[in-house]
Amino acid sequence: MVNAPKHFSEMTSEDGVRTPYSSYDTWFTKQDVERLARKSQEAEAFFRRTGITFNVYGQSDAEERLIPFDLVPRILSNSEWTKLSKGVDQRVRAINAFLHDIYNRQEILRAGVVPVDLVAQNDAFLPEMMDFTPPGSVYTHIVGTDIVRTGEDDFFVLEDNARTPSGVSYMLENRETMLQMFPELFSKIRVQRVNDYPKNLRASLEASAHPNCPGRPCVVVLTPGIHNSAYFEHSFLADQMGVELVEGHDLKVVNGHITMRTTRGEKVIDVIYRRVDDEFLDPLTFNPTSMLGVPGIMDVYRAGNITIANAPGTGVADDKAIYSYMPDIVEFYTGEKAILKNVETHRCSEPDTLQYVLDNLADLVVKEVHGSGGYGMLVGPAASKKELAEFTEKLKAHPANYIAQPTLSLSTVPIFTEAGLAPRHVDLRPFALVSPEGVNIAPGGLTRVALTEGSLVVNSSQGGGTKDTWVLEG
Repeated sequence: MVNAPKHFSEMTSEDGVRTPYSSYDTWFTKQDVERLARKSQEAEAFFRRTGITFNVYGQSDAEERLIPFDLVPRILSNSEWTKLSKGVDQRVRAINAFLHDIYNRQEILRAGVVPVDLVAQNDAFLPEMMDFTPPGSVYTHIVGTDIVRTGEDDFFVLEDNARTPSGVSYMLENRETMLQMFPELFSKIRVQRVNDYPKNLRASLEASAHPNCPGRPCVVVLTPGIHNSAYFEHSFLADQMGVELVEGHDLKVVNGHITMRTTRGEKVIDVIYRRVDDEFLDPLTFNPTSMLGVPGIMDVYRAGNITIANAPGTGVADDKAIYSYMPDIVEFYTGEKAILKNVETHRCSEPDTLQYVLDNLADLVVKEVHGSGGYGMLVGPAASKKELAEFTEKLKAHPANYIAQPTLSLSTVPIFTEAGLAPRHVDLRPFALVSPEGVNIAPGGLTRVALTEGSLVVNSSQGGGTKDTWVLEG
């Protein structure tokens, strides 16, 4: 058994195995290590056959990578999940209210809660969305909220993913893999299901259809194509929902609607789950060189004849500078204190704060305001003198591009190694579906794990892996 490390261990405590893991621990101690090692290899072979790979941008070999899968589940009790899901629900409702406000009355800006410049000068803010409300007032139909844990009851939101959050296919495939490898576990331990997510996703998208939609809405998934790093997920979700996977050249504007070619002629589309960035969505409105989007789609959208999920312009809500105001944003729109706390955040755009960050760079994590996937960040405690010096110059040259946060003592969960169980740091990305009918959150989400001992970076692009996440029934 793993000895409890100095970081909070989700499996063990000074008193032994924590309650959520007790049944699993009883099962694990009876297992043959060689059998588990073979199962781990089987899982890797399954993922490779299924095509569950991703591309790493900026790599010279442009090789598709397999995201490592660890067969020890991350287990949350029902009470732990209840608190988390209430916090995520509160947060995504506030984000939707914030987006509706800044594109319409802008009351939060007039109240001085969020600085006007932070929105007006934000690259993700789209003037084209001003004075327009999407169907059902839903902007973020799918939200992935990255959460870390530092103690028994201490959960923090690391960032909000409100544009095109990815990773849900891994949540589903991780569960399917565990069910195939260890069916006996699920008969012993009552784990909440996640495999109804595709059905719930389609129902949520259909409920968000524009009011001019006759009959059952036609839903499609819009992908940039096979060279996108998340193409497997686009194809997987379209297949699981039973809808068409389309590219921009498959669609066109006909009589004020978006249509796709079929063997029976043009078919009108009502809802587009798009995995194409704002900039490439409509070459007539945004980037004129884009070959990925649909010319004229923004006119159809503003006329009320198509739903785009997530709505264009949602990126302003997951900007890391806006993130630092999220507790105030939650309270402004809900009248409640945020259930889930933010990580303390230093805005480098402020001169006094910048000096503090420069003076303490070796102890902080610095992130690009618009960055994602673990790129463009500095983990001070793990950085070399050269890296610290280079980042110092970057901060001095473009301070507004960065925020800094303390290095959190992230919780650990065990991974399977040849030597037995070993603790590794993790985060969690629950996925929330938002429609006019409410918020639906899949129980658990995607657990990402830093497979390198001591590492705090869990991103797959930076060498991290994934785990199945179990939420126990009550």
